[in-house]
Amino acid sequence: MPVNTIPAVYAFPDAANVAAMVADHIVGIQNSVLSKDSTRRFRIGVSGGSLIGVLNDGLSQRKDIDWENWDIYFADERLVSFDSDASNYGRFKRGVLDKLPDRDHLPNVFPIDESLINDPQECADNYEKLLIRGFAAKDSVKIPSFDLLMLGCSPDGHIASLFPNHELLREEYAWVAPIEDSPKPPKCRITLTLPVICHSQHVTFVVEGSTKARIMKTIMERPDKGLPGSIVNEQAGGKVSWFVDNEALNDCVLPCKPYKLTAPPVG
Repeated sequence: MPVNTIPAVYAFPDAANVAAMVADHIVGIQNSVLSKDSTRRFRIGVSGGSLIGVLNDGLSQRKDIDWENWDIYFADERLVSFDSDASNYGRFKRGVLDKLPDRDHLPNVFPIDESLINDPQECADNYEKLLIRGFAAKDSVKIPSFDLLMLGCSPDGHIASLFPNHELLREEYAWVAPIEDSPKPPKCRITLTLPVICHSQHVTFVVEGSTKARIMKTIMERPDKGLPGSIVNEQAGGKVSWFVDNEALNDCVLPCKPYKLTAPPVG
């Protein structure tokens, strides 16, 4: 792997430290983005699963988050009602948004159109149009560029709703794609595609637990072209960070960078 594409790997002893440092990482990027232009907004995409708990644990401890200048999108979504535990938006709303104390300064949040959950293609097309309104109209870009994309990685190696060796890994043109044969339930989902993920200014993975050790070893030591995480490392490595706990690296032998605080907590 060329030096300029090597991702940064930061390892911490436990989940509490991972959450705190992920929060610092997010706030540091927020501060950098918002300091450039008074009209600028911090555009972040988040996935689901255990990542939502990490975000809640870390961000809830911060008093320096400029929520009202955030635009929050979703890297993928399961096509279920928002009140389902499987809904990424639903879990993020209940786990993070509903707990924000200042109800007068909330972020802009962009979930899928819940009325389209029975039509994966239409739902994906609709979310792509939403991204076009939020990105292309302002920036005249062919591909949206998130300031930060937050992703997890499952034991089977899928990120967002991109699964190992799936045909969607070859998608080159769509920003958002439907998947109707997900190897994990629910079968119907939508997901950002690899070109969008790799075009983000920062791509950050959060991986915890011994159940992830085997897939982390494969991604980091024996890159597999069919693994989405390996593809992102290769195509966007210089912009990629992995925040992991020590258990997730049980099977790995690789150098980890010391993490330096970028936005020490205020108050």
